[in-house]
Amino acid sequence: MRTKVLVTLLICLFPLCGVCGIYGYVDNKGVYHFTNIKPTRKGYRVVVPDQPKTFSARGINNGNNDRYDSLIFQHAYNHGVDPSLVKAVMKAESNFNPQAVSQKGAQGLMQLMPDTARLMSVQDPFDPDDNIRGGTKYLSLLDQTFQGNLELILAAYNAGPSKVKEHKMNVPPIEETRSYVRRVKNYYNKLKNPNER
Repeated sequence: MRTKVLVTLLICLFPLCGVCGIYGYVDNKGVYHFTNIKPTRKGYRVVVPDQPKTFSARGINNGNNDRYDSLIFQHAYNHGVDPSLVKAVMKAESNFNPQAVSQKGAQGLMQLMPDTARLMSVQDPFDPDDNIRGGTKYLSLLDQTFQGNLELILAAYNAGPSKVKEHKMNVPPIEETRSYVRRVKNYYNKLKNPNER
């Protein structure tokens, strides 16, 4: 809880439009350390990226696409997930609509299925903070399960981990899933490289 408060405070104190990143780590005594100078020692994690202005993703057309950035950064930091990936998934899943509900029953910004929401201890899937936390935590779990393989992580997010495992750790031959993987990777690349056309 203390980590979340500190990260939120840092994001408020250092606007996301700044030019320097914020890095943090917890030492073996439980003391939190933060700096805006790129650290050389190991153990620091990115709280706010070096060039957060690139996170606006000019290639993605949506007037509210930066509305949830502070929550994305906070939960991405807490769960060790790239914030650009969280945002790309959110764009593909709900187009940043916190009230979105799919025909299959997925809910909120990250389009969590009820079983997934329960697994991730999400109390209110329509609450942006709770939903982003749950979706990011789920991405982290999938990252561990599929050892960082982005295509498998995304395929599992869309079709479920069991489908990926059923197909011998390959993207299932489901057109919706394959299209989803391509779409999220496209958004993700635009977020990571906004100056490329």
